[in-house]
Amino acid sequence: MYSVQINYLTETLETSHSGAMKKVIIIAGGGTGGHIYPALAIGEAIGKKDSRFDIHYVGSKDGLESKIIGRESYPLHFIKGGKLNMSGRWFDKIKTLLLIPVGLLQSSFLILKLRPAFVLGVGGYASGPFVLMAALLRCKTALWEPNAYPGLANRILAGFVDQCFVVFEKAKSKLKNEKVIQCGMPIRREPPVLSKDKVKDPNYFRILHFGGSQGSRIIGNVLNQMVLKYPEVKEKFKFVHQTGAVDFADFKRKYAGLEESVEVVDFIYDMPKYYQWADLVISRGGASTLTEIAAYSLPSIVVPLPAADGHQEHNALELSNAGAGMMVLQKDLNPDSLFEKINQIFNDKNKQESFSRNVLKFYQPHSSERLAEIIINEASQSLRGKA
Repeated sequence: MYSVQINYLTETLETSHSGAMKKVIIIAGGGTGGHIYPALAIGEAIGKKDSRFDIHYVGSKDGLESKIIGRESYPLHFIKGGKLNMSGRWFDKIKTLLLIPVGLLQSSFLILKLRPAFVLGVGGYASGPFVLMAALLRCKTALWEPNAYPGLANRILAGFVDQCFVVFEKAKSKLKNEKVIQCGMPIRREPPVLSKDKVKDPNYFRILHFGGSQGSRIIGNVLNQMVLKYPEVKEKFKFVHQTGAVDFADFKRKYAGLEESVEVVDFIYDMPKYYQWADLVISRGGASTLTEIAAYSLPSIVVPLPAADGHQEHNALELSNAGAGMMVLQKDLNPDSLFEKINQIFNDKNKQESFSRNVLKFYQPHSSERLAEIIINEASQSLRGKA
């Protein structure tokens, strides 16, 4: 069972720990799975490589941290924070500005309590104030940036931390830090890179659509409208459509009578199974998603989520410019354009092969281990310096 305690003005979700007191490495950030799962992968890799360190996480109650990290055997501390870089929503921006001093104060108390050997920020509401305070208090600090175009907080923080880790080469020039290292996307379970000799279904071209844990209603509606508008797709395509829990019943109703052509699922627990099944992926442009597509050497149609800083569009553009996938902006997405793009890929075997071949360069295996080695080395130097 989890217990909630108030310690040094921070709220802490802790599971039981036993054994001697260890030195601490803190990973700060979260909000979405795209931040949380890589953070867990890094922490897990550190723990496997060096038992001298305990991993603590710092997040915000407004993110998914308590649900995801709360299931793991790591202490999780909450501080106040919010998002600044968003279109409109001035009330939320003002609220975030008012919370920043509180978050900084909470961060300082937690840092003085735990005295971490290293602090890593992975993006999200809590990452900015905590990493900034850690840097000001002379802790060893670093940022991890998953996107081709770094977010506002990381662009600002880069000048305060000791080093930065990036997934995309392009991100290096956007971070004002002398030590920026490209390490790839940390993942908890390394997927196999599939052979170009993958067995295909001779009768159908298999298309997987997903939009994160909550699905993508916009892309899903367009896909559904396309299937209904072009009945001939049943003769050559098979679809898996992941909807998210909220829209599952609605899409099941919309696809009534098409069960042989479209499998509707609310959530995909076994992503490797479906990646290995698919010949084409239709998805959003999050860095984690694109890394998984690359790891499975899959052609893709990427519809980036419009956002204030356009980071998914920058990610998708990197893929498109490398001849490793196809990008369609949401404003240009409709049943006709989607049908056209799918057929372009389906009818061009050379394009399928070049997408599969070129996307592999966006996957760097064992990124978690490489990051863990760097962090352990830096944390060990920090401990020697304090001895």
